[in-house]
Amino acid sequence: MPLATVVAADVVAGPGAAPGERLGASPATDRGYTFPLEEPVEVVRAFDAPEERWLSGHRGVDLRAAPGDPVLAPAPGVVTFAGPVAGRVVLTLRHPDGRRSSVEPVVPGVAAGDAVEQGAVVGQVGGGETHCAPATCLHWGVRTPGDAYVDPLTLLAGRGPVVLLPDAP
Repeated sequence: MPLATVVAADVVAGPGAAPGERLGASPATDRGYTFPLEEPVEVVRAFDAPEERWLSGHRGVDLRAAPGDPVLAPAPGVVTFAGPVAGRVVLTLRHPDGRRSSVEPVVPGVAAGDAVEQGAVVGQVGGGETHCAPATCLHWGVRTPGDAYVDPLTLLAGRGPVVLLPDAP
C-alpha cells in the first residue's frame, strides 16, 4: 500500500528551512533538485532520520517504479560510483553544492567520472529484490558533505512544503 502521493505547493520551504527560505535556490542549480524519476512520482516510504547516526532509520525515500524506468540525475553532477553494494547496484552523483545523491537498484548508463546535466538519463531502474518487495521502487538518498543524510524531498525546487496525503479509500 502506497504511503502517499507528493503534491506541490506554491510556498517553498520545508523541515529545517528558515521561514521564507527558498529551497529551490540551491547552489547546485538555480532549479534546485528534481525527482530521479519521470513525474508523477509516488512516495511509498518516506525519509525517517535515526535519532543517532548509528541507529536504524530510513535514510532516503522510496519511489514507486518499474524495472526499466529511466533514472534521471536530480541535479547536475559527476558520477562518483556506479557498482554493486550489498547485492544491489548503486549509482552516486556528487553535485556542485557538495551533496551526494545515491539511487538503487539501477542499471547504470554512465560510469564513474562522467559529468551529467540535471534531468539526464543516468540509467534504468533495476529489477530483483528491493526495499519495496514484492513491488519495485527506486531508493533515493542524499548526503551532505559531512555525510549526514537529509530528506531528498526538502530539496525539490518549487515543491515545498511537501505534503504527504493518505491514499484515497
